[in-house]
Amino acid sequence: MRPLLLATCLLLCAASAAPARDPPPTTTRDAVARLRIVPGDGDYLAYADNLLPGPIEVRLDVSDGESLQALPALPARASVAAGESVLVTRLHPPRGREGWMQLRLLGTPGSSNAKPRDVLYLLPLRIGNARIDQGFDGAFSHDDDENRYALDFAAAVGTPVLAARGGVVLQVETSYRAHGLDYAHDATRANFIRILHDDGSMALYGHLAPDGAQVVPGQHVDAGQRIGSSGNTGYSSAPHLHFVVQVNRSLHLLSIPFRMQGISQVPSNRPTAVTASRRETTVSRK
Repeated sequence: MRPLLLATCLLLCAASAAPARDPPPTTTRDAVARLRIVPGDGDYLAYADNLLPGPIEVRLDVSDGESLQALPALPARASVAAGESVLVTRLHPPRGREGWMQLRLLGTPGSSNAKPRDVLYLLPLRIGNARIDQGFDGAFSHDDDENRYALDFAAAVGTPVLAARGGVVLQVETSYRAHGLDYAHDATRANFIRILHDDGSMALYGHLAPDGAQVVPGQHVDAGQRIGSSGNTGYSSAPHLHFVVQVNRSLHLLSIPFRMQGISQVPSNRPTAVTASRRETTVSRK
């Protein structure tokens, strides 16, 4: 599964004698931020509104390749606290242009100031024997920065998913119902829950069942608390739970190694089944 860097778009009205038309919607279903344009004194103020109950970072740019004067210059970046709004830049549309200019706001969950601690995570499933079908550096879908240190646990649809560590629910998406192996179509259609920890790291629980969440954004959860049900949505070949710990590093989600209770061996480089033991050992890259 490939977690999303979520984007919002808005078309900016430039100086024009023509009647203004309504811009398209400024947010998508999975948006983490909203771009808000406010007319100023001969310019436009571009604000980023944080839609999440935790910190995000944003980058604003012109998406159609045109030149647009701005202070600070585009692309402009900003950090936005939970539920807050930040002035990203002041825009000066070119004279004589009529119509709209397209802007793009990219939002990434989390703060680049996250300092992950060495924490022992709990097994994220209520299941007797947790079989790992794909581990670190798995060739099927764990070969990018966001998922390199991810674990895929085989689990029947409906298996209770537990918080491996306490924190605040940052994002919940459970409206998708299908799965497939068309990466371009299916990679962004997995249901998931993202939980923010007190050190700034974030755990993502992916491929959940449709409507399979028992938590809502902003809710605090304790380690071991049930948060949802496993499923088989998005880019997936069989029912399983995708678990990964990530941090925001300069607007990119980066997976990091972690330790998990009960994991004695982790397959890597290829999908391989390994049964978890009851010992507490380090989940390490092979």
